[in-house]
Amino acid sequence: MINSNPELRTVQVTRYVTPLREGGSLPALTEADDGFLYVLKFRGAGQGVKALIAELIGGELARLLGLRVPEIVFAQLDEAFGRTEPDEEIQDLLRFSTGLNLAMHYLSGALTFDPLVTSVDARLASQIVWLDCLLMNVDRTPRNTNMLMWHRELWLIDHGASLYFHHSGQDWTEQAKRPFVQIKDHVLLPYASELETVDTQGKEILTKERIQGIVALIPDDWLADESSDDSPEVRRQRYAQFLTDRIAHSEIFIKEAQLARAALV
Repeated sequence: MINSNPELRTVQVTRYVTPLREGGSLPALTEADDGFLYVLKFRGAGQGVKALIAELIGGELARLLGLRVPEIVFAQLDEAFGRTEPDEEIQDLLRFSTGLNLAMHYLSGALTFDPLVTSVDARLASQIVWLDCLLMNVDRTPRNTNMLMWHRELWLIDHGASLYFHHSGQDWTEQAKRPFVQIKDHVLLPYASELETVDTQGKEILTKERIQGIVALIPDDWLADESSDDSPEVRRQRYAQFLTDRIAHSEIFIKEAQLARAALV
């Protein structure tokens, strides 16, 4: 049975272990008070809390669809946490990220997905392509697949580049009905031959109620905006409406994906 009202645990970050890669987001491997390791995404990094919102929405939608995603948790970072960090850049990142951040359970020993090594069946490939069309996720390319192989199973990570238009002033209503032209670069597009089938299934699963359950998880302070008088709830409902409208008009992004796939195969 699918849970319409998901909940996220909150952990306290106790140790900064190591940065994971170069780049604007500067995620890090951290340890929390429950004894587990997490990949922490900082609110003080390049794209700020909007990247965390995209990560939360993308990951939990994927989970609802039955795709494998590491557990997502809220990660509390205390003000004093970074005072002993010798690296000034990391120290600044920690200072600007005081409060509630987002983290994923660390899959120890996981390997980056390589399409030349591992094959993906048509249904799974179609599910992932469909989800990334819905989210307008620009970051699942051969250069950066954002998928891991762990215990011989495919896991999705890093949805922070989804919903990228929310960083600009673009009209959300208009965006909901646009094709996703960047799907032509999707690493799994050549194998996604069951898009219409998974579209029907996706619409059955991602009901308005379940979408509301996911957007309800977004913390109010992630939705604050000094340039607008809109309340956090108004902003939260924009995400819900975007997703609902986009699913209702999924034939637009399905057609774009099918055309792009035909050009490849």
